Amino acid sequence: MKFINKMFVLVCLITAIFSVNAQEINPRYDQDLAERLGADEYGMKRFIFVILKSGSNVSQDSELRNEAFSGHLANIKRLVKEDKLIVAGPFGKNADDYRGLFILNVKTINEAKKLLETDPAIKANYLVPALYNWYGSAALSEYLDASDKVWKITP
Repeated sequence: MKFINKMFVLVCLITAIFSVNAQEINPRYDQDLAERLGADEYGMKRFIFVILKSGSNVSQDSELRNEAFSGHLANIKRLVKEDKLIVAGPFGKNADDYRGLFILNVKTINEAKKLLETDPAIKANYLVPALYNWYGSAALSEYLDASDKVWKITP
């Protein structure tokens, strides 16, 4: 019986060793790029995913509203230039009253909250953010360079 237990342990150990060695290394792996983007060994990193919902401010003052949303767009552009915002965009009409999303290139909810405090539409409560930790491809920020080359007219 001891022999069978020892054989079982040996077979498990050999299987584990071959399983570890069976992982494939990406032949296109670019260590410099991975390090620059902050990628872990899986090519992933932590971000903060933000869903913007309509806030409680339903003011009919179009001048104040336009000012807040002009500031919102200017803030988006600033955060992109600072490499803090890598995805932003509006939702179409929906039952959940979601207005848009951000993916922020920061690691903590607190860092994200500080960035969002600079947004005039959030400050004025036209928009309310819901923040979530998110784990995604570290290469996500690389799409920004391409996205800057495909728009023809400033939104």
